[in-house]
Amino acid sequence: MPTATQSPTDLKSLARDMRVDIIRMIEAAGNGHPGGSLSIIDILTVLYWKFLKHDPKNPGWDDRDRFILSKGHACPALYAVMSKRGYFPHDELLTLRKLGSPLQGHPDRMRLPGIEFSTGSLGQGLSVAVGMAIAAKMDKKAWKTYVVLGDGEMQEGQNWEAFMSAPKWKLDNLVMILDHNNGQIDGPVDQVMDIEPLGDKLRAFNWNVQMVDGHDLAAVEKALANAQAANGKPHAIIAKTIKGKGVSFMENNIAWHGNAPKKEDADKAVKEILNG
Repeated sequence: MPTATQSPTDLKSLARDMRVDIIRMIEAAGNGHPGGSLSIIDILTVLYWKFLKHDPKNPGWDDRDRFILSKGHACPALYAVMSKRGYFPHDELLTLRKLGSPLQGHPDRMRLPGIEFSTGSLGQGLSVAVGMAIAAKMDKKAWKTYVVLGDGEMQEGQNWEAFMSAPKWKLDNLVMILDHNNGQIDGPVDQVMDIEPLGDKLRAFNWNVQMVDGHDLAAVEKALANAQAANGKPHAIIAKTIKGKGVSFMENNIAWHGNAPKKEDADKAVKEILNG
């Protein structure tokens, strides 16, 4: 069941509205990760409205594409998208991180239909995505597996085992999207443990590699369209993004990696987003 097509203008409006949702749900929770959620919302908007085959009314549909948010702490972005697509009512967003809520601080597949894998321990999502892609190949299924990683978790060794194994099994049904915002909890990624030259490394591992502006909706759409090619290699999209995108005082500011805004800051952020 393919998703409905939206124009770039519609997608921009959707992403704007979901940026507001991210701010408001983290404000209400008093805890969360705004920086990395704001940096991936444009990517998730294009993916969920233009490419991902899914059915909110039947989350367990056998022929759905699989999506894993490996950087699970950015789940406010995923929850905003899922709510907008109809997986659950919009007002439930304000239950983020509340006791008994399906919207936990990291995605929990046992609580929220539509979550494929419970993430939070960084560095595991790509390995699971490789397993899913292998399963599709073995079962001769047409569905694809998409996974979003953070650049900080590229420092985890398990990812590199997965980067080696995916080309071995010719997983051209696997699409890895890297949220390359150069920020992690301890500081800039290139200072904590530099991962460059990342594109060259993945090409050497025999991946198809594209570099895009992760906030250019048309560029993200083109990259995802290119990643549909069945050429025997897994696909990597390295998306250059801005941590805290859309809120001036959060942009590229590590202090907002895992810091919830108080009402005054949240109101200021929402005003900027709506006027941006």
